[in-house]
Amino acid sequence: MPHDHSKPDHKTHQHGASCNHDHAAEHDHKGDDGHSHSHGLFGHHHHHHGSESGNIATAFWLNFCFTIIEFIGGWLTNSVAIMADAMHDLGDTLAIAFAWFAAKIAGKEANSRYSYGYRRWSLLSALVNSVILVLGSCWILYEAIPRLWEPQLPHAMGMMGLAVLGVLVNGAAVFKLRGGKTQNEQILTWHLLEDVLGWVAVLVGSILIYLTDWAWIDPVLSIGFTCFILINVWRNLRRTLALFLQVSPDPKLAAKIEHQLQDLHFVQDVHHLHLWSLDGEKHVLTAHLVLKAETATEQLKTHKEQIRQLLQPYQLEHTTIEFEFNQEVCRDQH
Repeated sequence: MPHDHSKPDHKTHQHGASCNHDHAAEHDHKGDDGHSHSHGLFGHHHHHHGSESGNIATAFWLNFCFTIIEFIGGWLTNSVAIMADAMHDLGDTLAIAFAWFAAKIAGKEANSRYSYGYRRWSLLSALVNSVILVLGSCWILYEAIPRLWEPQLPHAMGMMGLAVLGVLVNGAAVFKLRGGKTQNEQILTWHLLEDVLGWVAVLVGSILIYLTDWAWIDPVLSIGFTCFILINVWRNLRRTLALFLQVSPDPKLAAKIEHQLQDLHFVQDVHHLHLWSLDGEKHVLTAHLVLKAETATEQLKTHKEQIRQLLQPYQLEHTTIEFEFNQEVCRDQH
């Protein structure tokens, strides 16, 4: 996912707070205030955004148009398996639509209203996407389960035609995205490969129905596809809700960082350490460090540089480290 170049956190820091923005740290400089600022390498590759956006746009329109064809074809062939795969493709179409949107909006500068940038819009999109897929999947199951006891023979030749078209359309989208270098393009490529395999299953099922008249194959395929969708949706929905509730994305990482900060020779105690995520990929870290001794300004700058180097490998989007002196009452203590 492209980086957004967020503005520095303007929180008032007590006694020489260190504000560190690690965006893959291609280069960094120090301001007059001693704050360290790192600028991400994505800031120098805007030409990739256009290519990425174009590839994703092509994949979106292929999926969007074909999803409409699928729903119409599922209705005409009386196949709930086709309808279930259409619901799967609808989910992928929505995911691609967000990826396209994200590729355009992620580069927007943070502002006073969105001080951390626009990355959390991805969570809202994921939530809406999940709700649509859950409702649609419930409808597919409502239609498919009764057909296990009262099978309705679908139009097998029509199913075969749609399956071949599905393999071709999704295969073309995979071909378009296969060379993509961004996380967006790579993830979408795997989604579309799943679709290709799904249509191969429909093709095999339609051939069996044509040869044997086993109508039960259609609802079994439908229920299988729908359960696959629901399992993935539940996994994503649970993760999305956790991020909305600002659950730590990686408690082990938070504990590791706290341990490393505590091991610094000038640190007596670490408290109020919080690790949370903007979108599941870009994380934010804040912490209070109690210093062992009174420290001169120049020494504080040295301490801040050591902390910057310690945190740099973790690729954190925003970090705020506040220094406190021994015996000082923490202002956030309740």
